[in-house]
Amino acid sequence: MGCPTCHQGNVDAQDKDEAHKGMIKRPSDDLKSSCGTCHSTITGTYGKSLHYTTQGQRQGVIGRFSKAETSTFDKKVFEQSCRSCHASCGDCHVKSPPVSGISVGLIAGHKFVKKDEGKTCAFCHGGRVYPEFTGEYGGSTDVHYQKGMMCVDCHQKVELHGDGQSYMTKQDVPQRPKCTNCHDAYNSDKVRTQVAHDVHKDRVSCYGCHAAGQYRDCSSCHLGKGATSKAAFTLGRNPRNVKEVTTLRLVPTVRETFAKAGIKMENFDALPNYWNTPAHTIRKRTDRTRNCDSCHVDRKHFLTKEMLIKNGSKANEGLIMAPKPITQ
Repeated sequence: MGCPTCHQGNVDAQDKDEAHKGMIKRPSDDLKSSCGTCHSTITGTYGKSLHYTTQGQRQGVIGRFSKAETSTFDKKVFEQSCRSCHASCGDCHVKSPPVSGISVGLIAGHKFVKKDEGKTCAFCHGGRVYPEFTGEYGGSTDVHYQKGMMCVDCHQKVELHGDGQSYMTKQDVPQRPKCTNCHDAYNSDKVRTQVAHDVHKDRVSCYGCHAAGQYRDCSSCHLGKGATSKAAFTLGRNPRNVKEVTTLRLVPTVRETFAKAGIKMENFDALPNYWNTPAHTIRKRTDRTRNCDSCHVDRKHFLTKEMLIKNGSKANEGLIMAPKPITQ
């Protein structure tokens, strides 16, 4: 198969300019007429996946908007900005997409690569997840990476390519990895381990105890200006399940984020600035697994009113949780 099979153009022309007329720079942006001609099953599901639709980004902020503001966001922000993060087949299997104007180019010449997490997953998710996972951000290396595991060992192909259903957020995807898919801690032969997991079941997420190192928090995000970041580690109530304590990550949406597009976010206080995060800094032993006092006496890392971002959402206060002392 030659170049025109995907990129089209005029294969019969002898002149360069004539030969390149009608050439398609990114063929896989149109799934059906490029990759779909041979891989119809995969492209049929991928067209509805979150990697392709980027609906998760939209869903994450529209709860702050009025109906009119949502319409403005879709026209002025989502299609022009957020949608630039959507990944076509070629972005993962041929050439890394530009992120903030930078690209690593072709992954392996012009070969179609089945997987290369370091140049695909890491390039788009390299601001937070990947450097935390590998320990490059300055914290502890995730034990799964240390054991030789990579992204697709947990994030299976059906999750990445989609299952043909349209989902609004990653929380809705049934194929998302779960710690309990591999770790049956409740049947441990160690009594202490059994008791610890029984006591904290449905009260603390796995990350709440087993996330070890600091991860990246971003703040003060403004349209066109980006955000600032710093290392942090925060525990508090899960905004999606307030009965559970988990790791929280600061989401950089502030009241002026979309002011440039004329969006004031009339319902800004409807959503918090801190969201539960699957921190990729997992270790078997952490300061919380070694000593109960870390949480129940010292209350180390727990979100407090003094820690809340200035002029943040009123919903943030509902995530503050102070562990009770152990009485027996």
